[in-house]
Amino acid sequence: MINKIRHSAQWVFPVMIGMLLLALFVFIKPTSAISQIPIPDPKPGSYGLEATKLQAPPTDAATITTPGNGASFTTSPTAVTGICTTGLLVQVYDNGVMAGSVICASGSFTMQISLFAGTNELSAIVYDDLEQAGPTSNIATVTYTDTHFTAFGALVTLTSSYGRRSAPAGSELSWPLQLSGGAGPYAFSIDWGDGTPSELKSQSLAGLITIAHTYKKAGIYQVNIKVTDVNGVSAFLQVVAVSSGQVDSTAAPTDKTNTAAATKILWIPAVVALVLLAPTYWLGRRSQIVSLRNKMLKERDSLEEK
Repeated sequence: MINKIRHSAQWVFPVMIGMLLLALFVFIKPTSAISQIPIPDPKPGSYGLEATKLQAPPTDAATITTPGNGASFTTSPTAVTGICTTGLLVQVYDNGVMAGSVICASGSFTMQISLFAGTNELSAIVYDDLEQAGPTSNIATVTYTDTHFTAFGALVTLTSSYGRRSAPAGSELSWPLQLSGGAGPYAFSIDWGDGTPSELKSQSLAGLITIAHTYKKAGIYQVNIKVTDVNGVSAFLQVVAVSSGQVDSTAAPTDKTNTAAATKILWIPAVVALVLLAPTYWLGRRSQIVSLRNKMLKERDSLEEK
């Protein structure tokens, strides 16, 4: 009996060791052996999109030249001018808030911005057509003192998260604005920059406001927005709208037709003048000869009398 127990103990122990090693192999498996979840095949009617930036972001920062650092103002809005790379969008920020935007033309920019009461730190950032930002400009710190002694919080502020928005020509372009301060109702005057009459809009309360416009022709337009509250306090925002699509050239044939018609009409007096040129020249020459002859005869008669 004792021998049987000893014999059983001899094989039980190796079996336990084997089971322990098997458990370690199963549960402590190298993570590299775990396969990744396969990417599912695209579903019918689905599309894949891939974008590649073909140009680097702008490397040259804009420079604010006016106003100078330390300037003080008692009126708002005020002009901000500077140097920039032609063709880039320039967005000016006031205390970190977008205060206006404009397209850089001929190496410089200028725009009107509304100031906050007290200290204003002005900076500018340029953006390319892919909305890639360049370096931040120098910071111009200026002070605005409200000469109308407006109560704290009564100043009107108008800003947007977008310095530039676009839509195809013939489609509605919407623009979200953030209005704060002042007291309602508010009156908006929006010049969309395409020659149409300024749009007038009324808003009872401050907050998020969306304006919209449909451009008939493709192009880049400067949009000027002014808002005035019930107490006559105003704010100003200048932004850039892009109407994409083919530039309208319907006026070209009309211009050519008018030019051709004008050319034909101008040929008539030209031909008449050419025909009358010889007789006119002959008559003028004849008159000159007659006049000269009469003068000579008078001088001769005068000499004979003497």
